[in-house]
Amino acid sequence: MPVNKVVLAYSGGLDTSVILKWLQEAYGCEVVTFTADLGQGEEVEPARAKAEALGVREIYIEDLRETFVRDYVFPMFRANAVYEGEYLLGTSIARPLIAKRLVEIAHETGADAIAHGATGKGNDQVRFELGAYALDPDIRVIAPWREWDLGSRETLLAYAQAHGIPVEQKRGKKSPYSMDANLLHISYEGGPLEDPWTEPEEAMWRWTVAPERAPDTAQYVEIDFEGGDPVAVDGERLTPAALLARLNALGGRHGIGRADIVENRYVGMKSRGCYETPGGTLLLKARRAMESLTLDREAAHLKDELMPRYATLVYNGYWFSPEREMLQRAIDATQRHVSGTVRLKLYKGAVQVVGRRSPADSLFDASIATFEDDRGAYDQKDAEGFIRLNALRLRLGARRGK
Repeated sequence: MPVNKVVLAYSGGLDTSVILKWLQEAYGCEVVTFTADLGQGEEVEPARAKAEALGVREIYIEDLRETFVRDYVFPMFRANAVYEGEYLLGTSIARPLIAKRLVEIAHETGADAIAHGATGKGNDQVRFELGAYALDPDIRVIAPWREWDLGSRETLLAYAQAHGIPVEQKRGKKSPYSMDANLLHISYEGGPLEDPWTEPEEAMWRWTVAPERAPDTAQYVEIDFEGGDPVAVDGERLTPAALLARLNALGGRHGIGRADIVENRYVGMKSRGCYETPGGTLLLKARRAMESLTLDREAAHLKDELMPRYATLVYNGYWFSPEREMLQRAIDATQRHVSGTVRLKLYKGAVQVVGRRSPADSLFDASIATFEDDRGAYDQKDAEGFIRLNALRLRLGARRGK
């Protein structure tokens, strides 16, 4: 079936520039480019000139930072989601937003297909395509890395030279890592990291200082929450994107948020990656502290049981699935009273909760919890019957054993 127009997720780099030209040649189609600013820290506007030089007439360049944090990062953090105990899902949570805009732009421009630059070995191809099919079951997806024979950087450079594709030749040593960044994190894969015994070189890290080089004086930061979401830092109300950026700077200054992980990819292989998520690390610590004060015990424990399933759904690309949306509704229902302030202490790569308060929503009752004279607020004699009832099955089992 012929393709007349395709929407390409376009960064302006070597890979997607080659993909753009390859689509024009292999499919004889018009290409629409879509470039998203998710807070990756690099200018996205230069992609316009590169796309124009390759004959693109419809160019979409969008600042999606607020949408990304408000509608994707914050809902995920309400679940306290962490994949395999360590990964805060920085790359995973960006993919559904990109997939959504690819499909929407395809509808706006009358395109027949969308295209992405994810390889056939990674998770991103799954995330992009599951997201796209969930939003438009009839959309056609083109994944050049699964079709062409350009399997290395050298072949990509040769293709670019042969087809007059401008490639920036940056001075200095090229980074050996494959990196992905947005407002939530920056990731590093490949190169020396392919040996899981090799310690990452200090020069690799870009957002965080080495803990041993962090300030010798601790810094305190207060984060205010309303209905489960952070709204202010040190008393200053900020938009979602500005708040996360502020926490990134604070955490990075104190060497907080580094992770070195061997993770299980959805496609079946193990992969070693390193991540910097300074603001997200602060948020997760603060959110759990806020919930410890305001969430009912059983609701909190059930959330913790559901969290690994939720995190796996996000990691594997099922953001738009009915099961993730069902879990989200259940999680969001617990967040109405998750409001108040958490005080964190940042020092040499560590973050410690040193205070939490919620005047309106706290379930902590000092008159009951006190070790001092409670003056009848809690009758300690009641504990005897509680223990005897809960011990009944254990005592019956022990007697049977005798």
